[in-house]
Amino acid sequence: MVAATAAGTPMPHLPDFEAWAIFAKVAERGSFSQAAEDLGLSKTTVSKAITRLEQRMGTTLLHRTTRRLSLTENGRMALERAARILADGAAVEEEVFETAASPRGQIKMAASVLFGLEILAPILPRFLDLYPDIDLDLHLTDEPIDLVGDGFDLALRVGTFADSSLRISRLASFRRPAVASPAYLDRVGRPTHPRELADHQAIIFSHIAAGRLWRFRRDGEEDCEVAVSGRYHVNNSGAAVPALLAGQGVALQPEFFIWRELQDGRLEEVLPDWTTDPGPLNILSPPGQGHPARVRALIGFLRDHFTTQPWAHGIEV
Repeated sequence: MVAATAAGTPMPHLPDFEAWAIFAKVAERGSFSQAAEDLGLSKTTVSKAITRLEQRMGTTLLHRTTRRLSLTENGRMALERAARILADGAAVEEEVFETAASPRGQIKMAASVLFGLEILAPILPRFLDLYPDIDLDLHLTDEPIDLVGDGFDLALRVGTFADSSLRISRLASFRRPAVASPAYLDRVGRPTHPRELADHQAIIFSHIAAGRLWRFRRDGEEDCEVAVSGRYHVNNSGAAVPALLAGQGVALQPEFFIWRELQDGRLEEVLPDWTTDPGPLNILSPPGQGHPARVRALIGFLRDHFTTQPWAHGIEV
């Protein structure tokens, strides 16, 4: 059978895909020996593949000296597509391997410090038990990260993101009720309308742009915005909990940090007939067509877990 090029011109045989992949690796590493090491081949095999390719093309692709390699003009023209052959071949093998075998490999993930410590870290040992061939590399930080540049497979982040280059999917939603201690409310009174919060001590989240402007809504009424003030400002939601329990004021608090305190009565929801905008818990991942099987396993595990949590609402599967 005679193969044909994209332009319809017959070729005597198929392209030398192996040689093009080896060429891409040599160009990437700038060395025959380093390319051979990466590919698990002998240096002689690598050299013969490049020679075979150049003879087939009737041109030189690499300038060789005793000290370095460099691409010829024809080599530069061919490199992008050759690199794609190498990447596509690796992707096909990984996809087929992952389909045929149990998920394996390392997952590098990031999460904010408090969410990671209180919500994520306690459940990850169960994931490791379920998937003994997966390694986890967990980074807890509140600083911005370069998801692609730093090689992360995914990150869990609370809030919205404007970076359209990343894949962003909703893992869960959570309420952000206004809460205070019963002792505080007994002392200063329980508000019956959001406007009354202007006269209360608010615990302000300084890391949120509109931390002083609280928005409420109730069926059948217009949305209400109230400007709040207070003596205590924090840049971490978890840091507000001890102050709330000590009766220092009112805060709009993510429910996943205080649902136990609400259940046992140490905190009380203020204005329970009013709601605030729910907070999103998102999965951020690098752009691409799909997640590797190991990452899909982790995302599925997290979704299954959060579906059962008393603070999680609006799960998107």
